[in-house]
Amino acid sequence: MNLKDIVLAIAIIILTIFVTFYGINTIFPKFQYEDFCEEFKTAEIIDTQVRCEELGGKWGSYEVPRPVIEGEMALTGYCDRDYTCRQDLEEANEIRSKYVFFIALPLGIIIILLGMFAFGLEAIGVGIMGGGVGTLVYGSGAFWPYTKNWARFLISLVGLVVLICLVYYFNKRGFGKKRKK
Repeated sequence: MNLKDIVLAIAIIILTIFVTFYGINTIFPKFQYEDFCEEFKTAEIIDTQVRCEELGGKWGSYEVPRPVIEGEMALTGYCDRDYTCRQDLEEANEIRSKYVFFIALPLGIIIILLGMFAFGLEAIGVGIMGGGVGTLVYGSGAFWPYTKNWARFLISLVGLVVLICLVYYFNKRGFGKKRKK
């Protein structure tokens, strides 16, 4: 492959990743903080655990006592006012990440196989395959923070075995090879 083909392959890799990334995000848009937590524009000082929890917050205690001006009440803690809505946002993101993973994983494998066997031009095939790898990384990266190590290992192992089996099967059948006339 010459330098021009390498540059074209890199461009195809990047654009393939963009297409899959934005395609998946169009179907399953990312949740925004504002979707779950309202903006607080209040001068209310929340100085009790009861009031904090009424507002959906979580009370936290100060580890080091705060200095108090004489005549003022000593605050023993603080209110993390958007704690509950942040938890809801995190839960929604975890569910979305599972969908992204289960779409991106098979899609990435299909794109890799498509690049291997459907294109006669090496730069295009390599670029599409690289885009498939990028799609796998995107899908896995979205879900990884929510999985345990044993699940990561198992998912990676299954993906590797499936990909090797498919490549072996298609190569044995002669897909993607140039036929002699």
